[in-house]
Amino acid sequence: MVASHGLNGNDLRLDDVWEVAVHRAPVGLADEARGQMQAARALVERAAEHTYGVNTGFGRFVSESIPADQVEELQLRLLRSHACGVGEPYPPEVVRAAMLLRANALAKGYSGARIETVELLIECLNRGVLPRVPARGSVGASGDLAPLAHLALPLVGEGQAWVDGSLLPGGDALAAAGLEPVRLGAKEGLSLINGTQFMAAMASLALVRAWRLARTADLACALSLEALQGSRTSFHPAIHRARPLRGQLDSAANLHRLLEGSAIIESHRWCDRVQDAYSLRCAPQVHGASRDLLAHVEATVVVELNAATDNPLVLVDEGIVVSNGNFHGQPLAFGLDALAMAVSELASISERRVERLVNPSLSEGLPPFLTVEGGLNSGFMIPQYVAAALVSESKSLCHPASVDSIPTSAGQEDHVSMGNAAGLKALQVLANSERALAIELLAGAQAVEFLAPLEPGPGVRATHDAVRELSERLRDDRSLADDIERVAAAVRDGSILAAAEAAVGELR
Repeated sequence: MVASHGLNGNDLRLDDVWEVAVHRAPVGLADEARGQMQAARALVERAAEHTYGVNTGFGRFVSESIPADQVEELQLRLLRSHACGVGEPYPPEVVRAAMLLRANALAKGYSGARIETVELLIECLNRGVLPRVPARGSVGASGDLAPLAHLALPLVGEGQAWVDGSLLPGGDALAAAGLEPVRLGAKEGLSLINGTQFMAAMASLALVRAWRLARTADLACALSLEALQGSRTSFHPAIHRARPLRGQLDSAANLHRLLEGSAIIESHRWCDRVQDAYSLRCAPQVHGASRDLLAHVEATVVVELNAATDNPLVLVDEGIVVSNGNFHGQPLAFGLDALAMAVSELASISERRVERLVNPSLSEGLPPFLTVEGGLNSGFMIPQYVAAALVSESKSLCHPASVDSIPTSAGQEDHVSMGNAAGLKALQVLANSERALAIELLAGAQAVEFLAPLEPGPGVRATHDAVRELSERLRDDRSLADDIERVAAAVRDGSILAAAEAAVGELR
């Protein structure tokens, strides 16, 4: 979409954000956006005296009028004063996503920014001028003020930005890309920094990864169930139609299909085991609850991608520039906290399946810690420790940031969302969960091989083979650190999921 007809503020999708932020798809500005922006800009330039963001101070200084000959200087000083974030920078893909989302919000025509300012932001994105944006300092209320100020400074030739891997002063970064800095007009500085774009960027990218994780969790569970010689019966469609929660239905359908045609399951159809453990039998109920939570988060985020979150908003049809609170990040803060809980629980139940695979008291026939010559070899003993550590860390990170608030701006901004903290935590929990699922996939691939010559179903076999492309079977002990990271990367980019879908069709 973004490459074909450009940004217009109305139809950006999650997949578009991923393509631009991760795969660096090109971006343009739609013709319709130009008309929207010109109308909003004309209204700003006609704004009456004492209009917030045009000719007043900011926050507690809202009552201070700014003389006409200092309106442009006001916007530049706004960027400088607000660019005081600290700590390590956001990952590059988060910054690119935020650049895209800010450009899309400005293209909507509710901010009053000039076309040339937005075109410069888009050209920086297309030409690889990546602002250095410290990740800490936003309370997620008047938007992501500090991060967006750092993002905007290179547009005026200040701040810092990477170009071709080199960190340069903002003006030098623009020059290296063949670009010139812009001189801000009335309200433009505020238009560049008022909004939820860093929270929305983290949420958008996290959702794409979280949905891949949720589907991969079904793959990992199916692989473990085969290795543990569990039952497919618990995933019968009629069971889940009796409790028709969407996520549960979809997860159960995936598991039922992945286990179809399994010689391993067929071999123990008439065994005397009555029930599997909850981490196997209740997987659709647990995985499904995470899916339903992700669906709720997505419903919020897809609205936010095309929302007007500026303050003040330029309402062209009404002919007014009006102060408002659309910049408040509470919807995204709640969503990011919920996303962290959803993916943490996928890792939590996965770790319990890993325990069953490596514990001879629970695995019924598999060698202790999935290794031969136990004692000399430790096998998968310590990967289970690692999974436990990741899950425990994620549990502590799942304490919600969104229930906290510390007033700012001398009490003018007396309730804030802490959505940036929620986003940073969610990204860490997501990375932990991808690694935890990678450990289950590695352990499951090792375990199912002990059942040869019996073969798992085609979907599980394809999953096993995809893991083996990244990690050879563990025979004598070796470090599995790099193997875990490779498989986690394949969970993140969806390649293991794609391999299974090539065998059984698209999963739900």
